Amino acid sequence: MALSHLLNTRLIALLRRNPNFAIFSAGNAVSLVGMWMERIAVGWLAWQLTESGFWLGVVAFADFFPVVVIGPIAGAYADRLNRLRLVQISQTLLLVEAGVLTALTATGTVNIWLLVALTAIHGVVVAFNQPARLALIPSLVTTPDLAAAVAVNSVFFNLARFIGPILAGLAIVASGVAMAFLINTLSYVAYLVALARIRVAPETAAPSQPRGLWGDVGDGIRYAATHPGIAAVLFLGIAIGIGGRPLSELLPGIADEVFHSGAAGLSILASATGGGAILGGLWLSHRAHASGLTAVAVASSAVGALAGVAAIATDRLWLAVPAIAVCGFCMSASGISIQTLVQLAADRAMRGRVMGLYGLIFRGAPAVGALAAGVASASFGLRWPVVFGAVLVLAVALWTYLHRARIAAALEKSAQPPQDVRPVR
Repeated sequence: MALSHLLNTRLIALLRRNPNFAIFSAGNAVSLVGMWMERIAVGWLAWQLTESGFWLGVVAFADFFPVVVIGPIAGAYADRLNRLRLVQISQTLLLVEAGVLTALTATGTVNIWLLVALTAIHGVVVAFNQPARLALIPSLVTTPDLAAAVAVNSVFFNLARFIGPILAGLAIVASGVAMAFLINTLSYVAYLVALARIRVAPETAAPSQPRGLWGDVGDGIRYAATHPGIAAVLFLGIAIGIGGRPLSELLPGIADEVFHSGAAGLSILASATGGGAILGGLWLSHRAHASGLTAVAVASSAVGALAGVAAIATDRLWLAVPAIAVCGFCMSASGISIQTLVQLAADRAMRGRVMGLYGLIFRGAPAVGALAAGVASASFGLRWPVVFGAVLVLAVALWTYLHRARIAAALEKSAQPPQDVRPVR
């Protein structure tokens, strides 16, 4: 009901008032579905080529880690150059990458090394695309509509996370992995057509800062590390990224080796994760203030870790699906809670740098976790890395719980609803 109300009222009114954002959203929605199709298909292809959890981790690492290295530079470029042009260039490069991957797969000439290389290229381009794409949104809507636009963008992302894996599974079962890659390639074409129709005024470059880039970065790190609340929840976020998130990257192997359900099972599991994440986001969207979010972050991270273990403790897919959905719900709830707390607690002068550090953690930690889980799976199988990760999350969640009073006092200073939280992708 909440989702239907959002789509039928807020979204329609927003798009009517802001035609540029309507065009952008249409193309972005199609592209996001294609992106999730490619993500599922890449994981399945890596498993088909190697049947190795280690290589699943390597592929995931190649996709996520470039954001950690390039993110700060990409953000600086997004503030200095034409953001719409940057998005168009990056989407064109992603179209080329997707087309090459489609051709190699269709002709049977792809191998794991080429797949890792193309995935790394994809990660580099996305690292440049992401800050420009998010920073472009304020130019597409009026100021009063900005918060609603960010919320709608998040809804589209999570809907694509639910729909994309379903379509990927259908495409793989019906026509093979190359078909999923082809559909993703065509989705970039649709996005580029939409971007070509957007008309925004040229943006001036940001004025130079009195301090150098690395000086500002150092100040942000020191501020976050010495803040009694921000440091604690970021530490919890690192544990979730390393210990909890890699479950998603191991799903291709788990679907095939543990549940013997192939690409169709992978589609079901991935969509259950996305569906749970949508519900988690909608549940938190109804909270009117930050009070109690520390408890939500701790509880949801612990329950999510236990749900992940429950999902791989059985070999019956129908029992694993609800557990995976709970895991997706909890990972979404914990991530949004931590991001909201950090954004509300950070000093306004430090907010950009602190949220930049948040973005590095929540993109980099899953990359490290996926690689570690892949390496561990080579020796211990696919189940035990999930258990090891859950133990890490539970240990840090317990530490956070024991210090919850001090952490909550430092973070939950504002009783106002979060109005400018932008989920990191």
